[in-house]
Amino acid sequence: MDFLQQHFIRIRKLLDITFFRVLFFIILGIVLYTAMYNNVKPEKLNLSLFSIAEKTIRSPGTVEDKKSTEIKRKEARDQVQDVYAVKKEYAQNRVDLITSIFDTASELNDETDQKKAADKKEPSVSEKVESLKGKLTSTVNKDLSNQVFSSLVQASNQELSIAKDLTVTAINNVMTKRIPADEVENAKKRVEEELKYSTLNDDLRRASIELGRYAVIQNEFYDPAATEELRRQAAESVEPVKILQGQIIVEEGKLINREIYRQLKLVGLLQTEKSFRPFIGLTVLILIILLGFYYYFYQVKSSPEKRQTDMLMFGITFVLSIFIMKIISLLQVFNYSWIGYLFPAAMAGMLIKILIDEKLAILTSLVLAVCGSILFNEGVAGTLNFSEGIYILFSALAGVLALNKRNQRSRILQAGSFSALVNLLTIVAIMYLPNGQFTGLEFVYYIITAFVSGIGAAVLTIGLLPFLEASFGILSTIRLIELSNPNHPLLRKILMEAPGTYHHSVMVANLAESACEAIGANGLLARVGSYYHDIGKTRRPNFFIENQMHHDNPHDRLPPEKSASIIIAHVTDGSEILKKHHLPKEIIEIAEQHHGTTLLKYFYHKALQNDPDVDEAAYRYPGPKAQSKESAVVGIADSVEAAVRSISQPTPEGIETLVRKIVTDRLEDGQFNECDLTFKEIDTVTHALCETLKGIFHSRIEYPEMTKKVKQA
Repeated sequence: MDFLQQHFIRIRKLLDITFFRVLFFIILGIVLYTAMYNNVKPEKLNLSLFSIAEKTIRSPGTVEDKKSTEIKRKEARDQVQDVYAVKKEYAQNRVDLITSIFDTASELNDETDQKKAADKKEPSVSEKVESLKGKLTSTVNKDLSNQVFSSLVQASNQELSIAKDLTVTAINNVMTKRIPADEVENAKKRVEEELKYSTLNDDLRRASIELGRYAVIQNEFYDPAATEELRRQAAESVEPVKILQGQIIVEEGKLINREIYRQLKLVGLLQTEKSFRPFIGLTVLILIILLGFYYYFYQVKSSPEKRQTDMLMFGITFVLSIFIMKIISLLQVFNYSWIGYLFPAAMAGMLIKILIDEKLAILTSLVLAVCGSILFNEGVAGTLNFSEGIYILFSALAGVLALNKRNQRSRILQAGSFSALVNLLTIVAIMYLPNGQFTGLEFVYYIITAFVSGIGAAVLTIGLLPFLEASFGILSTIRLIELSNPNHPLLRKILMEAPGTYHHSVMVANLAESACEAIGANGLLARVGSYYHDIGKTRRPNFFIENQMHHDNPHDRLPPEKSASIIIAHVTDGSEILKKHHLPKEIIEIAEQHHGTTLLKYFYHKALQNDPDVDEAAYRYPGPKAQSKESAVVGIADSVEAAVRSISQPTPEGIETLVRKIVTDRLEDGQFNECDLTFKEIDTVTHALCETLKGIFHSRIEYPEMTKKVKQA
């Protein structure tokens, strides 16, 4: 592990150089391109007309089949029958014509009666017929026989009125119905049938029948404009014929006829069709992904060393996820529809959130969802499997969001279980949305894959976390637990050589852990750091008051500047001891920073009594000031524990007053200026320390001494 750590440190340092940083992202791009190349590469098949398909071939994309569309539209047009329109006005026109003929005959009768009264002479039938024809048009005179005119002029006005009503009614009954050209004769016969049995005299009945037959004509005619409009609408209603993405064009063992060959050419599966567009699209997509990641690391506000470490850890985690995704995608050759859902989507997000940042974890989840939609495209090159992409996105986000800021590591398995539940719900949604058909056994497979994906992600996270932490020198929970073991050589050294310091360190650890947890900082780190923060006192244990149980105070015999140098030296001595024993830098930093640059007030004031011009800097700790919340909290806990222990009879009010005074003094002295503790967090730390101290130094019941009463005889 040390070998790996050394190599990672070398690589991490290279990432501080712009060239190698760009090279790092180029390598990530090459990994992505290599992983997804075959999934976007157009499937070129050397197929010939009338050959036998060696495998089932599917369309790589959705393409409109314009030829088939045009054929279907022509069929739709041809199925539209000719439109015939009824000329409704024809019925009224013919009724008006026949009515006019009868009315003209009635007028002639009136004129004849008047002439007869004047001349005492009645015109002959032939004269009446000629007079009637003179009142009518030549067309009517030509189309009707003389028998009709003769019958009309010989009938009385009453007979003409009855005949007119009967004839007009019959004509109207027939002409209001459709009469195509081939039905005109039948329509005439229907009029004849209606008039055949009328009560008119024979001559007038025959005349009425002839007039009725004459009136009936064709009233239904072909309408070219309406017909063309219907055909246009029928053609437009035909949906474009499309060869859908994933649609089977030819099954294995089937003959490739001309139509299939045409479709293969249309979707670009023939070897003669070469296209670089999918590769351009993949390149652009990868470029967008890399720019997103590069921008994140460019704008993140952290030390160069941390940024380099984060970048390298991200790269390893991301590449590992892509590798696992690629391996699982290769199993699609077995045609199991559920195989892609085995991918442990939540693994990368959880690792990155724990080790780096939640924002980067969410960004990585989005990118993995996009990559998954390409890698799990079920063998159809260049397509996107949106169902798989949605599944990966929801699964990964579930894992990330289930981890809270506190106790992230202890919640990994819970987060994996939550991710498994979200996986199951997502699969149900994906299966039911398109009204899909599936068997009970298939549903069981999907449940198993959802569970394996979520729990598998948690197991992989738990397994990879110590490896990554150790490789990059990150202080892990396991390492902290190991360092908190009382049998650790350094802790035994403190216990044996400076028992008072050991007890003090344990008390500080309790205080610091509770205060850190109250503000969301690493309580375990604060506890372990407290165990080792005063390790430097083991070099001169008797010079520190907590170890002077039955000894004189040697500082009484030393000048204040010498005493101050001895007290201050325990910080640098402790740092040297911890570095010599290769303890994590976080523990060393707590030992170096827990006093910050505070002033040794006792010895400084003692020195002032001898020399008013004494240099204050000589009585301050070398620092640095606290750089982290944990270092700041341990420093406060160290001071308040020693101060409260010096009170003879601590009360809750006294404890709180003392703690707030110490915190205020440190705040005014600028000891928190270099760490990210907020005023609200400082107040929370103060409250937590007071509560813990009140629990430790609570008042106890004083039991009265029992006195024996002597019985007197």
